[in-house]
Amino acid sequence: MNRRRVILIVVVVLAVAGGGYYYWRERAAHDPLAAFTMWGNVDVHQVELAFRVGGRVAKLDVDEGAHVEAGTAIAELDRVPFEQDVAAATAEVAMAQAQFDKATRGYRSEEIAQAAATVRQREADLTNARVTLERLEGLFPQGAITRQQKDDAEARVRESEATLAGAREQLRLVTRGSRVEDIQMQEANLAAAKAHLDKARTSLGDATLIAPSAGIVAVRAREVGAIVQPGQTIYTVALTDPAWIRAYVPQPRLGRIKPGMPVKIEIDSMPGKQYEGTVGFISPEAEFTPKSVQTEQVRDDLVYRLRIIAKDADNVFRQGMPVTVQVPQAQAPVMAGSP
Repeated sequence: MNRRRVILIVVVVLAVAGGGYYYWRERAAHDPLAAFTMWGNVDVHQVELAFRVGGRVAKLDVDEGAHVEAGTAIAELDRVPFEQDVAAATAEVAMAQAQFDKATRGYRSEEIAQAAATVRQREADLTNARVTLERLEGLFPQGAITRQQKDDAEARVRESEATLAGAREQLRLVTRGSRVEDIQMQEANLAAAKAHLDKARTSLGDATLIAPSAGIVAVRAREVGAIVQPGQTIYTVALTDPAWIRAYVPQPRLGRIKPGMPVKIEIDSMPGKQYEGTVGFISPEAEFTPKSVQTEQVRDDLVYRLRIIAKDADNVFRQGMPVTVQVPQAQAPVMAGSP
């Protein structure tokens, strides 16, 4: 009899405990403020690094598995051709600058004086030609010269007049300086030369490959001495800072998750340790959604993808690693008028 009573008591206790646990679980599941757990995986992003210019690979400073920091030089092309292009472009700029300065400053005083002297010489030549023509015109009626000699003298006068007009026009040009159009053309040539120099310097800078952010070298695709074209992959780097976690939140808990919200992250390989994380992105679309949602049970099965940004201080996160995300309990809102 006592044995039956003991068994009955045990059964009753187990039933009460089971019911209490079930009640607690159901209450926690429907409590909008309760802490809850999400599951996800490490989502490591990779970037393929390449030169923007082509050339011969001269240096590869890191191997597969090496950790690189943002801004670290990890590879370099042969710089000699690019340095030569910079030198040639620099000379082009100097030449264009000289031409522009000449156009803007005008002619030197010595050149103006030389043009004026030429004008005086041409005036003297014209005077001499006219005197000769007058003398021959006086001899022609007497038959002392031929008509051909007279015609030649007249031609020399016209030639001297044309030469003098050209010399005077040249003097006017050097006195006034360069035309506006010539100055604008030299200015454009100078701008083009400077742009060519900037491009050459950019290409020289692009001969060094820089890590854009911290990460682990996953693939080394080329070796020293290889001739590469622009855009050909040299390294594949797995980005580790920050680490991204892909997790999923059930539809009833979606209201608890906000961008910027702090969470705790746990991994199997580091039991008992938690890593800090922050919710960075919430997908606007549900996943595993049926074509028509008709029941409350189906709505509860919907999940939304999250991106959680975490700090991997121990460098233990790896692609695809399962993680547990702990969302802390929320504080109850303070009611108006409460103390």
